[in-house]
Amino acid sequence: MTRTILAALTALVVAAVAIAQNPPANVRPRASDLGLKVGILPTGPVDAISDVAGVEVGHMTIIRGSDVRTGVTAILPHAGNLFREKVPGAVLVGNAFGKLAGSTQVNELGEIETPILLTSTLSVPRAADALIDYMLALPGNEDVESVNPLVGETNDGYLNDVRGRHITREDVFAAIKKAKTGSVEEGSVGAGTGTVAFGFKGGIGTSSRRLPPKLGGYTVGVLVQTNFGGVLTMAGAPVGRELGRYYLREELQQEGRATDRGEGSVMVVIATDAPVDARNLKRLAARAMLGLGRTGAAGSNGSGDYVIAFSTSLQMRIRSEDNGSTRKIEVLANEGMSPLFLAVIEATEEAVYNSLLRATTITGRGHTVEALPIEKITAILRKYGAIK
Repeated sequence: MTRTILAALTALVVAAVAIAQNPPANVRPRASDLGLKVGILPTGPVDAISDVAGVEVGHMTIIRGSDVRTGVTAILPHAGNLFREKVPGAVLVGNAFGKLAGSTQVNELGEIETPILLTSTLSVPRAADALIDYMLALPGNEDVESVNPLVGETNDGYLNDVRGRHITREDVFAAIKKAKTGSVEEGSVGAGTGTVAFGFKGGIGTSSRRLPPKLGGYTVGVLVQTNFGGVLTMAGAPVGRELGRYYLREELQQEGRATDRGEGSVMVVIATDAPVDARNLKRLAARAMLGLGRTGAAGSNGSGDYVIAFSTSLQMRIRSEDNGSTRKIEVLANEGMSPLFLAVIEATEEAVYNSLLRATTITGRGHTVEALPIEKITAILRKYGAIK
């Protein structure tokens, strides 16, 4: 009985620590909650990548002891067997200081055949291995002998014991199984648990844009894993400068130790229901870099900046049972891409803001990274006319 009580008390303490380190995301606002309007296009119903019908997102957040602050985020283009119903896809490399597994086959064939995983840098091989296990075990894949797992990362080593490679097969399976449509949890969750952006707590953020019916009525959704530096700008307001925390500040003022070295990485995942082929998906992915630029990203030497884009359009799916037979597929023409380009720029920008605004202060490995101070942010945005 004593052991049972002790075990229960220990579990309560562990749970309390986890909640303190990672309180529910809904206690902090999103950009829209502050009245911040990014761009001109309307958002989807939940302003998330899951506004693209069928797209699911799941997180596995791992917080243990004083040094483990990491996780896995899974993005599923659809809930079916992706190996049997592949989706058109492309990968854009902004700066290749990273460990993105599976990109070469995606760009060679223009197809994505597994869920997309985001995680910690040194956990990419383990996550990829677990993803292969998951795909091979799916009903209908009994004869599969080649799977291309698509796994991206950013380095959470400042707050997390990255060398410990704490991601397990069970964690990967859990993130995939937790994937759902609807609202997406943001901030210090999943692959964003231990990340840092602009000198503040980064994390997972998402947003969407919907084109008007005259332009096809298509939806574009973006999800980001932010872990990079620069001079934070929000809707034109010089937030980083006003807060006195930005890349090169100490060097310019010849004082102190750098609070933001401009290093780090970002993963951007784009989904659309527009019938876009792999070639134009890569062009779409390139526009995410413009969205990052609007936020003040530095794109440093040590930044791994990658964009993964895919289309969920039913007419674009590549079904294995077609056996290479010729099909007439009508894709969106080049001249129809421009509105989608703008949608990606706006959604990427807002997703970055949401990753920061939703993130909570995290302590790990003896370091504490503070969340953006909401009251100060609100005052700065008002000062520069970004919100009323």
